[in-house]
Amino acid sequence: MATFSSIKRMADDPNLTCIPPSYVFQIEQAAVHLDDVEGGEETIPIIDYSLLTSGTREQRTKIIQDLRYACQEWGFFMVINHGVNEGLMKRMLKSCKEFFHLTEEEKMEFQDKHVLDPIRYGTSFNASVDDIFFWRDYLKVKVHPEFHSPDKPTGFRQVLEEYAKAVRVIVRGLLGGISESLDLDSDCIGRALDIESSLQILTANLYPPCPQPGLAMGFPPHSDHGLLTMLIHNGISGLQIQHRGKWVSVDGLPNAFLVNTGDHMEILSNGKYKSVLHRATVNNKATRISIATSNGPSPEAVVSPVHDLLENGCSPAGYIGMKYKDYLELQQSNKLDGKSCLDRVKV
Repeated sequence: MATFSSIKRMADDPNLTCIPPSYVFQIEQAAVHLDDVEGGEETIPIIDYSLLTSGTREQRTKIIQDLRYACQEWGFFMVINHGVNEGLMKRMLKSCKEFFHLTEEEKMEFQDKHVLDPIRYGTSFNASVDDIFFWRDYLKVKVHPEFHSPDKPTGFRQVLEEYAKAVRVIVRGLLGGISESLDLDSDCIGRALDIESSLQILTANLYPPCPQPGLAMGFPPHSDHGLLTMLIHNGISGLQIQHRGKWVSVDGLPNAFLVNTGDHMEILSNGKYKSVLHRATVNNKATRISIATSNGPSPEAVVSPVHDLLENGCSPAGYIGMKYKDYLELQQSNKLDGKSCLDRVKV
């Protein structure tokens, strides 16, 4: 990556009027302005986290049913009343913005060299293998089971550590509810996948204004590794999820988390809950910043369909077991292509 050039540096050029050919997606690939994008006629499921953790028995039962519907029908939902301080969420967004505004030389200290590096700064998805580059810069940091952080900007480490801990609390609660929605014990998923040693990776994404947004993609259709991805953003639209063959634009409620199920939720549920395809579009007016925190099993956990599910009639197993860290390296080392990595572990 000796010729590394950030999207921010390119977009900051006042003379930029068109994007380089290496960033141009075919219209049929990008499909940003085609008729398959819905305007939000259907309602994204909303989960009131407070009712899951401290509601009455009837309220909690209803929320677990809502989680089952969200995971089965959407693979995506919003979480409200989650207890994470709104100020902390804003500070996390502000700290990531400050990171991307460091000098190129300062950011290059964290240049992406290997897909398993604990701190990675780069562009596109995997610039060493991508044919077409994405209109995106990123910072990826492993924050659990071992905590890592850039040493700049000032205060970044403290905010990151507090935010990552807060997100893990919510994820554990959601996984307990999802476990029950599968008619399993509330701690079944956590116990099977050693969630106390879970691999948690925070990815900050920067999508600067693009002079030709109809030709570029911030992130093409893909599914996430792991169990649940928790996302916040700076209020600029761009996230789209695939639902019943259509693309649905999603913004989210203020102070809510946008949550999607990952490949390993699909694997452990033996396909009952699917990982969801989603993508990021760009615009020509404003910079979008999103922070996606992926929460997976322990890196050493071999993920396969939960044994109790297979015994309860959700058999035979549709996925082979693979160590989580091996799956992660496989996905991150190759081109991003829908759910192609998950296809490799299907029986």
